[in-house]
Amino acid sequence: MRILHATLALFCLLGCAVSAAERPLVDFGRWDSAGLERIIAEARRLETPGERIVSPSRNFLATPYVADTLIGDPQTAEQLVITLAGFDCFTFLDVIEALRRAADLDDFPEQLKQVRYRGGKVSYENRRHFFSDWVADDTARVGDMTAAVGQGRARAVVKQLNLKSDGSRWLPGLPVTRREIVYIPADEMDRDVLSALQAGDYVGIYSDHAGLDVSHVGLLVQGKDRFMLRHASLSNGVVDVDLLEYLQGKPGLVVYRAR
Repeated sequence: MRILHATLALFCLLGCAVSAAERPLVDFGRWDSAGLERIIAEARRLETPGERIVSPSRNFLATPYVADTLIGDPQTAEQLVITLAGFDCFTFLDVIEALRRAADLDDFPEQLKQVRYRGGKVSYENRRHFFSDWVADDTARVGDMTAAVGQGRARAVVKQLNLKSDGSRWLPGLPVTRREIVYIPADEMDRDVLSALQAGDYVGIYSDHAGLDVSHVGLLVQGKDRFMLRHASLSNGVVDVDLLEYLQGKPGLVVYRAR
């Protein structure tokens, strides 16, 4: 990807006193600093967390899908990657949640670190690889609302995250984590359940594969008499699709809500 130095101030904040391997890699894509400052300022004027999520996210509609933008694995030192030029489904949510939290553009990289890494410490081991990692900490700023939204229809499954059915790991070099995952079966998504959802909710498509919590993530926006899933699609980039149509043939929905 095209690596930009963005602004001198940003790199002085993040990179002037560290080694090359620790400096962030920045690609703002089509955005300049003034445009990003405007996006953050507009979100901060809104009252609710959900509004502060939906507002910045609409600016990235039609952004291309780009996989494997993050740098780091058991053999490669992790680097903070800040790219707005293309997203996969997880990096799209990382960026939107960081924009929601940011006080200004200078604060955005720090917030992205806090969203993507436990304790804000940039390392492969600390990266939140699973969607449920977002709600696993006592100090999490996003909560699991699946059971409340499900109103008695939700199911709970204990998963051994990262452990495949054949005993191998989805992510080599990382431990297996026992975790309860709550989801609403797709065929239980009736009018009452839909009425409990909110624009700005972060959602995951529950995975029935061993070792995985979800197979895909996005966020909800309010359409005309329906909810739309705004997500980074492999074929279409960031796009809105009808939530119920997207859920057809899928196991169910996990619902997280910003605090």
